[in-house]
Amino acid sequence: MDFIPNSDADREEMLQVVGCKTVRELFRDVPERKRFPELILPPALSEIEVLDELRALAGENDHLQEVASFLGAGAYNHFVPSVVDFLLQRSEFFTAYTPYQPEISQGTLQAHFEYQTMIVALTGMEVANVSHYDGGTAAAEAVIMALQMARGRRNRVVLSPTVHPQYREVVHTYTQGMGLSFAGEELPLFDLKALAQACDGATACVLVQNPDFLGRLYTPSEMQALADAAHACGAVLVVSVDPISLGLFVPPGQYGADIVIGEGQALGNSISFGGPHLGFFAMKLKDVRKSAGRIVGRTVDSEGKPGFVLTLSTREQHIRREKASSNICSNEALNALAAAIYMAAMGKHGLRTVAELCYHRAHFAADLVGQLPGYRVVTNGPFFKEFVLQCPLSVSEINAHLLDDYGILGGYDLGRDYPGLANQMLLCVTELNSRAEIEELADALQEVVELQQEEVASA
Repeated sequence: MDFIPNSDADREEMLQVVGCKTVRELFRDVPERKRFPELILPPALSEIEVLDELRALAGENDHLQEVASFLGAGAYNHFVPSVVDFLLQRSEFFTAYTPYQPEISQGTLQAHFEYQTMIVALTGMEVANVSHYDGGTAAAEAVIMALQMARGRRNRVVLSPTVHPQYREVVHTYTQGMGLSFAGEELPLFDLKALAQACDGATACVLVQNPDFLGRLYTPSEMQALADAAHACGAVLVVSVDPISLGLFVPPGQYGADIVIGEGQALGNSISFGGPHLGFFAMKLKDVRKSAGRIVGRTVDSEGKPGFVLTLSTREQHIRREKASSNICSNEALNALAAAIYMAAMGKHGLRTVAELCYHRAHFAADLVGQLPGYRVVTNGPFFKEFVLQCPLSVSEINAHLLDDYGILGGYDLGRDYPGLANQMLLCVTELNSRAEIEELADALQEVVELQQEEVASA
């Protein structure tokens, strides 16, 4: 108890309140033999020895500087320019957090404002907030916002079955106990017309992903038709999107989206074992007061000098909790700053180049592996950087072979989330996958089939 800064008088007063005479009596429900267990620890090590041990443990991990990765499914291996980490780790940025006193956080607020401005330009929307925890949280917040826009008169949500499965799980968890009904997840894959037909007068929003989780890219006309159908029912269209794809394809703001969300990890943030990442969130100006999160604005002070302010903030620290749009909407300030630096460094031409490299290399890979005996590219429509490959064996067997024998991190096993897609692999190709890596992947996949045939022949 020595580490707790309570005086003897403090302890005596607290013990009297709970009806105990001693601290030992306070813990009487804990078996005595368990109260102070003997700690059997190895001999102490020097700092040099500890560092050697940690390096050895770290060396047992595979990482993306050593293995070729074709795994996507929501977290993507993109090139991060050196300038991102150089600026990000400056002390004035690295130690900054949420501006609870925004008027004295001008540098942080300006960085947030620049981030918002670039997200607006990227998505084709009118307003963006300073980010959410991740893409899944942003999706859930978008559903909550749509329900608030309906003023409690609608309780139905249409979820596309090809929205990221984990995003859909977050939406269900986030909205439990709200009396909502869900539709769409049972519909055929890739059928936007069926999603449109699932809308009715009780529908608050339709949530769709483009490109979707299985890599399928929908055309602006297909998306506009879905938007028109949702709007005809009085519903809101929420689109989850890969931000890198927006360097090449039409942004959701141009085909009727009301809210645009997505995972911003690809914008200058490393994969980092799944986090922290950031969720971007953009909307129309007329709906901004129904949104969650913070929005930074630019203004002038009493002397006419430009300055930045926290224009809207819906978190409980700033307004009454019961009036907040959301009570779990902290932005990922440092990750959002990384995204802002990345977008500024790349510019619109750099983003387009990255998107084009992803597109062309993914299609080269699909053409190559689709010709292999035993394999078939299932994706039969437009795609961006991910496509589905039917495999002759279980995906787990193939991935074990790829990693153990070739040092290749294989694709995502779709059977984990879609029972009807057993033995189907979601392959992802980015600008970091060279032609040589793609050809090595094809060689490794072919070897799997040859080994299987040898085993069958010898059985």
